[in-house]
Amino acid sequence: MAKSLGFILVLSLVSLVPLCFSARTQGGLYPQFYDHSCPKAQEIVKSIVAKAVAKEARMAASLLRLHFHDCFVKGCDASVLLDSSGTIISEKRSNPNRNSARGFEVLDEIKAALEKECPETVSCADLLALVARDSTVLTGGPSWEVPLGRRDARGASLSGSNNNIPAPNNTFQTILTKFKLQGLNIVDLVALSGSHTIGNSRCTSFRQRLYNQSGNGQPDNTLDQTYAAQLRKRCPRSGGDQNLFFLDFVSPTKFDNSYFKNLLAYKGLLNSDEVLFTKNEESRELVKKYAENQELFFQQFAESMVKMGNISPLTGSKGEIRKNCRKVNA
Repeated sequence: MAKSLGFILVLSLVSLVPLCFSARTQGGLYPQFYDHSCPKAQEIVKSIVAKAVAKEARMAASLLRLHFHDCFVKGCDASVLLDSSGTIISEKRSNPNRNSARGFEVLDEIKAALEKECPETVSCADLLALVARDSTVLTGGPSWEVPLGRRDARGASLSGSNNNIPAPNNTFQTILTKFKLQGLNIVDLVALSGSHTIGNSRCTSFRQRLYNQSGNGQPDNTLDQTYAAQLRKRCPRSGGDQNLFFLDFVSPTKFDNSYFKNLLAYKGLLNSDEVLFTKNEESRELVKKYAENQELFFQQFAESMVKMGNISPLTGSKGEIRKNCRKVNA
């Protein structure tokens, strides 16, 4: 008996080993990457993000979104931050980013502070990953250790930005396919969509649900009609494209699980939100679970953010450490 217990104990320890070292082995990234080269890096990032979010609550969602829009295009390499210049056509011009991606000035401020503290050390790609975590925490969401050590791309992909990032009017299957192409699964899709518990969306991103969802001149029947009537007041058939609406009208600046509760009540703002509840049995069950259990949602969101942050990072001698996040080094 003692022998078999000992064997079980050894087996348990062996099964734990990959968990202990996973942060270091995934793509060569690990949380302690800057502990010696720039020990104050995370402190600097957090203080500037906190100041920006205190000034404008919406900024938290904007910064979190940039990490997502970066990772889904050529991996987490800060390509989204590059301005157009020479041979580079900026991803900021793409349909998902044009007139909506924001927060670049906050990143400029953080990068300048980091360059002053430890020149040419902290990458813009890592900066995006840290800022996403800090924005989540500052609005009441979960925290996690951010694996670090990414390097910055020397190019951008406008076509990748246009094609790879899920769009508000995509079908459930298209959205899931776009996640799977990045090595993410249906659990990651539902959990990461929960980031829509904070932030805003423009009228142009959901107008079709109010007036002509299926090309038959009828509104989306999976949208609560009382809620739809409220939305129409500031999102007319034409005009008002840039009018902003809370993605989660219940607690728009608090990172919580009310996003999922809204989906249960058919009050998800975007088509890409509501389809998680209406178009697939597995995702529907996940929506229900997260609506019931905020702790479970927080735990999975943190895990999925680490997983997303590990999409095709440039490490070692690949890429560079940009001095200015908006342009490649001369």
